[in-house]
Amino acid sequence: MAAALRIGVVGGSIAGWAAAVAGSRAGAEVTVYERSGAELQDRGFGIVMPPPLHRELVDSGCLDAEMETAPVATRVWLTREPGGRSTRELARQSSPVTPCNWGLLWRSLRASAGAVRYLRGEPVTSVGEDTDGRAVVTTARGEERYDLVVGADGHASRTRQLLAPGLTPEPAGYPVWRGAIPLSALADHPRELELLRGAWVTLGFPGGHGIFYLIPGAGGRMLAYAVYGRTPGAWNADPGPYVRELAREHFPAAWAEIVGRGTHRTTACHPVADVQVPRAARAPLLLAGDAAGVSRPHTASGAVKALQDALCLERVLREGPTVGAALERYADERTAAGAHLVELGRRMGRAQVEETPDWAAMGQDDVDAWFRGVLAGTRHYLYEQPGAAVTA
Repeated sequence: MAAALRIGVVGGSIAGWAAAVAGSRAGAEVTVYERSGAELQDRGFGIVMPPPLHRELVDSGCLDAEMETAPVATRVWLTREPGGRSTRELARQSSPVTPCNWGLLWRSLRASAGAVRYLRGEPVTSVGEDTDGRAVVTTARGEERYDLVVGADGHASRTRQLLAPGLTPEPAGYPVWRGAIPLSALADHPRELELLRGAWVTLGFPGGHGIFYLIPGAGGRMLAYAVYGRTPGAWNADPGPYVRELAREHFPAAWAEIVGRGTHRTTACHPVADVQVPRAARAPLLLAGDAAGVSRPHTASGAVKALQDALCLERVLREGPTVGAALERYADERTAAGAHLVELGRRMGRAQVEETPDWAAMGQDDVDAWFRGVLAGTRHYLYEQPGAAVTA
């Protein structure tokens, strides 16, 4: 494919910069449009990715090997002891993940993109096609034409409407509260800190669960969390105070104290929803990340899918021989991958939020059998080996 290929990317978040890296590495001239004028790298949420994907991105030069991560190999399931406030461990499973900081990942991708034109604070007002089959991006400054436009404009994507008019995310009926707490909140809880240095934790309670893991931060490591629950009427609550209240009601005493004492530096509450486009690309348009498909975050695949989309995009652009042929291969591969995640996320949501088990009555064998039923033969990096032996 010609090196003069011009690519416009709508959206400058993780998916957008991953696509920009892919296009740049494939020899294209890339322009990234980002509507926000804010410094996106200041977002400090935690994300995780499969260790093999992290290695692939580093080995290929897509990510800086010096970008700090906090890898762990084990998942530990906890709940509150019935009739008390102490912690009860249910199970341990082999579950290697590579946690990282959203902002650090964003910075690394942007640095890896090289000489990419970045138009921050430049909202795209429309994307269309001209009579020659090229894509037209319109902003306040005028029109620009591209051989390919990547819609990476998130879960509420306007670009998606070009490929799937009227398609919008379907609400799951419950939210997720996300945030990060300074590690100082664990200062008086050495047992919990030691646990988190080698594992990520799922804490089950009636009607939901919380996920906790360590991530790198600008001033040292932080404790990242994602808490899901069926709590009608509380979706618009300030995330930090609401999570503290929920912890006091449902968490073991030690974990409630950790959440209650921490200054929640980065917080957000998002209604959980999912959607998948029937086809992720049609020349000269392509959708990446949440614009193409949103799975419930139980799959921990938001950033992962965006990065995998980008790896696929780079490969098909290199293989050519035309933009149209490349996008057909991309659509075949990434549409199926997205649909798989959406379906799996719905099963996980039913099992861990909508129809939670009696956590306190479960043990290792129960948790393993329960998740084998949830997976129903599907493979996913978070749940590869339910029942595998894990040393404490």
